[in-house]
Amino acid sequence: MLFDLTDLRLFIHIAESGSLTRAAERMHLSLGAASNRVKELESRFGMRLLYRENKGVQLSPAGEALLIHAQQFMQQLERMKSDMQQFSSGIKGHIRIFANTTAVTEFMPQVLGSFLARHPQVNVALEERLNADIVRGVAEGTADIGIAAGPVQGQGLEIINFSTDRLVLVTPREHALAGSGRIAFADTLAYAHVGLHEGSSLWHFLSRIVSQSGQRLELRIRVRSFEAMCLMIEADVGIGILPQSAALRHSQTMGLALVELDDPWAVRERSIVVQSLDALPHYARELVEEIRAGQAPRAISPDRNA
Repeated sequence: MLFDLTDLRLFIHIAESGSLTRAAERMHLSLGAASNRVKELESRFGMRLLYRENKGVQLSPAGEALLIHAQQFMQQLERMKSDMQQFSSGIKGHIRIFANTTAVTEFMPQVLGSFLARHPQVNVALEERLNADIVRGVAEGTADIGIAAGPVQGQGLEIINFSTDRLVLVTPREHALAGSGRIAFADTLAYAHVGLHEGSSLWHFLSRIVSQSGQRLELRIRVRSFEAMCLMIEADVGIGILPQSAALRHSQTMGLALVELDDPWAVRERSIVVQSLDALPHYARELVEEIRAGQAPRAISPDRNA
């Protein structure tokens, strides 16, 4: 074997501290023993992993690559330990899901509420991620199931389209744009917007659209949830782009108007991403089917724009 767990932990500590001495201390190794371990690693891989300098050490390009794999390996090991501990306490299954903002906040709570009630011995970890991170997580095995919106590409992955995700403009009821039947996103940029936080998949998507158009979006305020966006819009802080499902739900209790966007990208395919559907445990396959069955496109009712 090219390395053991002590080698990997030592290498990670070296990268984090930039010092072989401090890394050796954290591992309770002598400096000589730590140095020998690194030299043996370099000998086994047949390449230099560290550049030793007066002020410490720097990773070589090969060392940078090894660090990424070492961190992923140790993270996977910790997850394995956690899973095994859960089994000992009665948990018989665990599903990790990476999903976009809309999935996390709009339909997965209902889906998981029903699913987990029927499967009390299954645990689910649901994390909000950007599309690229969702696909990467499934490809690398850090997520069992991914839920993304828009174009998804993943070589060797199964991509299952299960519904559409329509983005709409949301305004106060008395706003100048509230009576518009349909509107182009570019025509909304003359007004101040309310947006989601920078880490959200929706904000990342809209930022790319604005950047590609060469225009500028005036962002009045950034908030953490669709509900907060709608409250700000109702208070006339600005207008905003939201998923239709969230906009319809909050328009039932707030003074909001919904306007369809005329841009082709406003209607996006929702996709479930897995390495192999057949390879998933039976309870994970059941969850995928429940997600697929529970989603259907909805139209904007005419009275929502009144």
